[in-house]
Amino acid sequence: MIEPAHPEPVSLLTIQFLAWLADRPRLYGEVMEAWRSSCPRLTVWEDAVTDDLVRCGGDRIVSLTPRGRAVLESQG
Repeated sequence: MIEPAHPEPVSLLTIQFLAWLADRPRLYGEVMEAWRSSCPRLTVWEDAVTDDLVRCGGDRIVSLTPRGRAVLESQG
């Protein structure tokens, strides 16, 4: 997959979500309890998965992808 020259800016809420995940390993259920929303304007979890920023492994642990870590690190 080719990365765009000027990627879309990442929202502050997404940065907060990535920082929360980077803090320690999180189980899928914990992530869903804290971040899932039925509001169509608050799609942090869905957007992070679609944008390849996070993944859920076979052990049900949600973690940052290399791309998610790079986005977080770029925010200082």
